[in-house]
Amino acid sequence: MDLINTLEGDSIYSLIWLIFTLFVGIALAIDFGVFDRAKKSINKTMNKINNNGSNGELSGREEESRVIIPLSDNASLKEQQVQTFRKALHWTIIWISLAGAFAVIVYFSLGPEMALLFVTGYALEKSLSVDNMFVFLLIFSSLSIPYVYQHKVLMVGILSAIAMRIGLILAGVSLLESFHWMIYVFGGLLLFTGIRMLTQKKEKKIELEKNIAVRILRKFIPVSLELDGDKFLLRKKGMILASPLLVALVIIEMTDLVFALDSIPAILAITTDPFIVITSNIFAILGLRSLYFLLAGMMEKFYYLKPGLAAILLFIGIKMVISEFYEIPITTSLIVIFGTLAVAMSLSSIRSRTQPQVMDKK
Repeated sequence: MDLINTLEGDSIYSLIWLIFTLFVGIALAIDFGVFDRAKKSINKTMNKINNNGSNGELSGREEESRVIIPLSDNASLKEQQVQTFRKALHWTIIWISLAGAFAVIVYFSLGPEMALLFVTGYALEKSLSVDNMFVFLLIFSSLSIPYVYQHKVLMVGILSAIAMRIGLILAGVSLLESFHWMIYVFGGLLLFTGIRMLTQKKEKKIELEKNIAVRILRKFIPVSLELDGDKFLLRKKGMILASPLLVALVIIEMTDLVFALDSIPAILAITTDPFIVITSNIFAILGLRSLYFLLAGMMEKFYYLKPGLAAILLFIGIKMVISEFYEIPITTSLIVIFGTLAVAMSLSSIRSRTQPQVMDKK
C-alpha cells in the first residue's frame, strides 16, 4: 500500500512539474517574442520568394505599405514609453495570474497546506525581488544604457539567474537536511541582512572602477563604455571588447547572487520542499522584468519599501532561529509578509501625496 501511494505521489508530482514547465515555457516564449521573431522570419522568407518570382518589382500598393510617417523625437519617445508601460502592465498581470492558477492546481492536486506554502513562498520571493529593481535602475543609469536596450539585458540576466538559483536552492536544501544546525547560520544571515538594510545609506550611483563584478570581468576581457547598438561584444581594431550591456549583465548576475544568498535562506525558513521552493522562486523572478518596466518611473516614491523588506527579513530570521523551540504557523508568516508590505506601500503612498505639497510651500 505504501509503495502504491509513493508511486501515485510521484506521478502527481511529475504531472505538476509538466504543467509548470508548459506554463513557464509557453509564457516565456510569448513574452520574449520568440513566436513573433519566428513569424517575421517566415514572412521575410516568403516575401523574398514572392519578390524573386515577380522580378523584384513591388506593386504600388506594396510601395505605399512601406512608407513610414516620420515622428518627432519627443513624439516617438513618448509613444514608445506608453507602449512599454502597457506591455509591462499586461505581462505583470499575466505572470501573477499564472502563479495564481498554478497555486490552484497545487491546491487540488497536493492539498491546501502545499498551496499555502507555495503562496507564502511566492509572496516572500516576489517582495524581496522588488529590491533588485532599485539595483537595476542604478546599473542602467550608471552605464547610461538607453531604455530600448534594457529589455535584452534583463531578459538574458533573468534566464541565467534562474539557472543559478536552482543550483543554490538544491544546495541549501541539501545543507539543511545534512546539517540541521545550518538553520541557525541561515537565520543569523537573515538577521544580519535585515539590520544592514535598515542602516545602509542610499546608493546614488555605482562606481564602476571599484565594482567587484567589473574588476573580475576586466581580468578576462577589455571593457568599453561606448555603446554600439544592442551588442554584448564589440570589435575594435581587431580586439574583442565587452560592451556596456555585457558589463551591466555581469553586475546584475553578481548582484542577484548576493540577493539569492538572502532570499533563498528566507524561503527555506518557510519550507525545504524543493518543488515549492523552486516553482515559487521561478514564478517570482520571471515577472520581475515586466514589473521593473511597469514601476521604473515610480521607484523613488517607494520611500518605505526597504524598511519593510528589512522587517520581513528580520521576522524570517527570528523564525529560523527559534524554530527548535517554537514553530511559527505558515498562516502567521503569510499575514506578516502581506501586512508588512501593505503598511510599507500605504505609508509610501501617503508620503508621495504630501511630499509635493511640502515642496510647494518651501
